[in-house]
Amino acid sequence: MSRKNYIFTSESVSEGHPDKVCDRISDAVLDAFLTEEPEARVACETFATTNRVVIGGEVGLSDKAKLTEYMARIDGIARACIKDIGYEQDKFHHATCEVTNLLHEQSAHIAQGVDAKGNKDEGAGDQGIMFGFATTETPELMPAPIHYSHAILRRLAEARKDGSEPTLRPDAKSQLSVRYVDGKPVGVSSIVLSTQHAHAHQTSADIRDIVEPYIREVLPEGWIDADTVWHVNPTGTFVIGGPDGDAGLTGRKIIVDTYGGAAPHGGGAFSGKDPTKVDRSAAYVARYLAKNVVAAGMADKCTIQLSYAIGVSQPLSIYCDTYGTGDGDIHDSAIEKAIRKIMDLTPRGIREHLQLNKPIYTRTAAYGHFGRAPEADGGFSWERTDLAERLKAAI
Repeated sequence: MSRKNYIFTSESVSEGHPDKVCDRISDAVLDAFLTEEPEARVACETFATTNRVVIGGEVGLSDKAKLTEYMARIDGIARACIKDIGYEQDKFHHATCEVTNLLHEQSAHIAQGVDAKGNKDEGAGDQGIMFGFATTETPELMPAPIHYSHAILRRLAEARKDGSEPTLRPDAKSQLSVRYVDGKPVGVSSIVLSTQHAHAHQTSADIRDIVEPYIREVLPEGWIDADTVWHVNPTGTFVIGGPDGDAGLTGRKIIVDTYGGAAPHGGGAFSGKDPTKVDRSAAYVARYLAKNVVAAGMADKCTIQLSYAIGVSQPLSIYCDTYGTGDGDIHDSAIEKAIRKIMDLTPRGIREHLQLNKPIYTRTAAYGHFGRAPEADGGFSWERTDLAERLKAAI
């Protein structure tokens, strides 16, 4: 039997964290190519350090002349991302940092396994396992620790950008230890918040005075009490931040991007990858399926696992675990069968159902890929709950 009373911790990082700067640039490059051609192939990686950004990987367009044209735009895309995040430091500035573009055309050997030809359907862009998760802990059906860790940093970024808190800077991390009673989140035992700031004379106490009202605004009422332990900028001064303070790389925050450690992870990163890469698209559809199982009232908690082989269109396996929280009359195996019946889980089927061949990815690069509201242009389509009734009917 699972534990009912415990403390669970998750962390988030801001859009100005070095790794998130790189995720943002990689996804912006992806969006640029998808704007030109919805079937574009992109696998873009970014590295950032003091006064330098290096972009590499592979891209593909059906029109080779346009591929050359788009290569010339990469420098401007990277600088626009850095500017929007807010970096204007002496050693990491959007106008003066050196941007090196090492992107090249997609490997023909990868393309031959992925492309649809003759009677062969489009295959998965790689082998691997992908997980999706949902829980009734929050209205967004996300685990509470990661959901509120994201919310704190998103709120601080808003205050920084609208001028309310002019001494805050882009790089930040949050961490919440959430107390569970009878399996439900009821409070926060500790809060860790580290944020870059403008002036060396600002103390940890000064920064707490700035951030505490926003943290209290975001967390549910009553979750902070006299026993909550605070650690705000525990090292003291945090003026040197971003890629100048620590190098960044695309894809290093996969737990931050998903469920904060509350659910399994297959190991694949998302940012910079077009939706033929099942690392991304299958993880999105797994979340979609898990969320719809919970939204349908079949369980309070659900994990879905999918597995794929490169060049093979159909998933090798579908696994469902509702942790004993489901309707006793509905077995997990019945949910697995229902999923196969109502959802085309080939790479093409996923892309078409969730409308993933759109430039909707830059917005996913910070504050989590899940638990966000579906948007009118197709962004976060995997957060819809429009499959719930079909799932129930299939079972």
